[in-house]
Amino acid sequence: MPIDPALFRRIDLNLFKIFREIARAGGIGAAARRLNLQQPSVSLALKRLEDHLETELCIRSSKGVELTPAGRIVAGFVDQLFRQIQVLPQSVAGASGEVEGLLTIRAVSGVASRELDETIGSLARRHPGIRLRLDIAPRRIVLQALVKDAAEVCIAFDAAPRADLFYEPLMREFQQLYCSRHHPLWGAKVKNPEVLSKERVILTGSDEPEDVGHFRNRYQLGLAPAGEAENLAEARRMIAAGCGIGFLPTTIAEEGVKQGQLWPLLPDAMLPNYLLYLVTKPEAQQTLPTQIFLAEIRRRLAARGTPI
Repeated sequence: MPIDPALFRRIDLNLFKIFREIARAGGIGAAARRLNLQQPSVSLALKRLEDHLETELCIRSSKGVELTPAGRIVAGFVDQLFRQIQVLPQSVAGASGEVEGLLTIRAVSGVASRELDETIGSLARRHPGIRLRLDIAPRRIVLQALVKDAAEVCIAFDAAPRADLFYEPLMREFQQLYCSRHHPLWGAKVKNPEVLSKERVILTGSDEPEDVGHFRNRYQLGLAPAGEAENLAEARRMIAAGCGIGFLPTTIAEEGVKQGQLWPLLPDAMLPNYLLYLVTKPEAQQTLPTQIFLAEIRRRLAARGTPI
């Protein structure tokens, strides 16, 4: 595989980033979903990288992609490259002394990520000069904050990604339909959700993920709303109080299920699910505290080693 010495003067680093996701996800469509990009954009990026390297990196099939020998070499190189990039901000910070500044993270309600929690703790211990602010808001306000420079990092689901922002998968969230212990269906499993079409439902308004909305519409759930709360903690409160049945992320409802306040109605195989993303501005527009935070959480996400 001959390499043009001028390659790295003209190649786009994002091509390597997209190829890395293709290799990790095992397919172009899966990589597109992880990156929140359109599949043709991912295919085009792969083609551009192959053109730059003048070699085929993947063999495409109906089952996904298989890396060629050259593709495996490039995948290993890219993994090593991005591991070095991830530790670069902290290395620079350590060489130049104490890092100070404000890091604002704005997120939709109910995010439960071990990697996020561990990163926040690590940041506080290793960089006490960085002041952290966490804001919870509806999705539309979360992304507006990033665009208007009111936040450096956002955590949200997004079915219509903006071309001027960068999306990285944080975690996959599953939603379950719950009832309270006062409901006649307590203790039962509902295999056909259409039987619930006349039930009063607690809605989450504009903070409802598209996948949950599609599920509700498919089975005509929520035609008789009993209430609405964009904050998931308040939606959980109304469901547990018996105001109606409603969807909640399983991580939010877990404690209520253990305490006998909530009951999951649907089989696990049926649950709607979606990706939560870390959303940031392009690297050139990021502050040093933002780069340090992203390097640490990326390292922890990579160490998790399981597909999202």
